[in-house]
Amino acid sequence: MSPKELEQNRSLMADHMRDVLSLLGEDTGREGLVKTPDRVAKAMQYLTKGYWQDPEEILRSALFRENYRQMVIVKDIDLFSLCEHHMLPFFGKAHVAYIPDGYITGLSKIARVVDVFARRLQVQERLTTQIKECIQKTLNPMGVMVVIEAQHMCMQMRGVEKQHSITTTSDFTGVFREQKTREEFINLIK
Repeated sequence: MSPKELEQNRSLMADHMRDVLSLLGEDTGREGLVKTPDRVAKAMQYLTKGYWQDPEEILRSALFRENYRQMVIVKDIDLFSLCEHHMLPFFGKAHVAYIPDGYITGLSKIARVVDVFARRLQVQERLTTQIKECIQKTLNPMGVMVVIEAQHMCMQMRGVEKQHSITTTSDFTGVFREQKTREEFINLIK
């Protein structure tokens, strides 16, 4: 998306946010709220910037031929996303492993791929699978495994209001289908 299109969209979102604030009974002319619609629009564009990023290109930008065939793990990757059902935050940690088959990628690129998919309206289950599929497709390793542990504000500050609940999701391909390999990964991320 071009800078001009981003600015036009931000302006439209700000106008809509003024309407939302009015519908909530707020005075959009009140000092504390005058700039809020613009701030919210900018924040939403930042929180959803993953729509305009190519995660496969990120991995390919640091692709190296390497004859390494052991597990590579990047764990405790902070993630922040917005639940697509309520547009409330969910946040936690992603743990990503792959076993190379001729190619490796820069370690920071794994974290960037997590960010790209997290910076979209999401459900945790899809987020887990998208990260796995992107790494599998781009690196073609012997296997990929992704585990995400997250807290969901839609469960903590509304609805059932369970403040200490954590949701864990996992998805895997290839050699991670073998219980021994999955167990090694789980032990290494603990």
